[in-house]
Amino acid sequence: MTPNFRTLDLNLLRVFDEIMAERSLTRAARNLNLTQPAVSNALRRLREALGDDLVQRSGQGMAPTPRARAIWPAVREALEQLELSLVPNEFMPAQAKTTFILAMADATAAELMPGLVEILENEAPGITLRVVPLTTRDPRDLLDQESCDLAVGFFPSVLADLTAHSQGDGPLPFAHQRLYDGQYVCVMRKDHPLAGRNMSLDDYCNARHMLVSFSGRPYGFIDEALAALGRQRQIVLTVNQFFTAGRVVAHSNLLTVLPRHFISVTGIANELALEPLPFEVPLVHVDALWHRRSQLRASHQWLRQAVQRSAQRTKDTELPAPI
Repeated sequence: MTPNFRTLDLNLLRVFDEIMAERSLTRAARNLNLTQPAVSNALRRLREALGDDLVQRSGQGMAPTPRARAIWPAVREALEQLELSLVPNEFMPAQAKTTFILAMADATAAELMPGLVEILENEAPGITLRVVPLTTRDPRDLLDQESCDLAVGFFPSVLADLTAHSQGDGPLPFAHQRLYDGQYVCVMRKDHPLAGRNMSLDDYCNARHMLVSFSGRPYGFIDEALAALGRQRQIVLTVNQFFTAGRVVAHSNLLTVLPRHFISVTGIANELALEPLPFEVPLVHVDALWHRRSQLRASHQWLRQAVQRSAQRTKDTELPAPI
């Protein structure tokens, strides 16, 4: 069936875009400020016009048909261009009175917030930032529920999932930007028996360890790397903050793993010894993640740029070598 574009109600394309993004009629209705019956009716009309089911129920959500996946990228791009052309989207930081909510771990905040505060003081004194704890490696629910405007952290499974789904499903509900790469090192008190000893893998595995885990799960990416070698470590304490971990190892025989950049902002760097991990661990990629609803907002674009500028200072900082 060939649709007649002259008689097609273009409002139906907005409904289609939201359904494709959310894979849910309920969430699409909420985003569009419509009732669910109204969204269902719009979907029915578009199905009739295009001669295709477009989406079908799959578990708790909706699965797009091949036709829907094929046309969505063009629909999404056209709607974005229309919004940019027709909707005033000016944002003047110096006059703005708004609040942004950022979700990040304490180590990330310690690295980024000084630069962000300086940017606010110089460019946007009326803007308020709220930093909330990041308690998960998958903050998509937080962004979807608008509990935060931007999540910053290490999200390997999220990025892998987004990459996998981008191969055939068109635009995704979330976007991301790489901020900087972090290197993790083994941290202990200055006079620890393993400090300065060219620590071996056996030394590391035989020691007692503390793990920083946002969720409280006593297993992290370091343990995954050890498991690939057929080894494991003894974790005797799990905490949810990097600052807490730094304070504990400074006054105990425990080892922990912390971002190398973070050590200089702990305030107790002179009490700590840094050692290279005695096995290969990939760089940790720190990304900003946001919902595509915010993609075109000038205020959100300014926020992302400000975070990027602050992150650039972190990247440009010369790092001390492990000792």
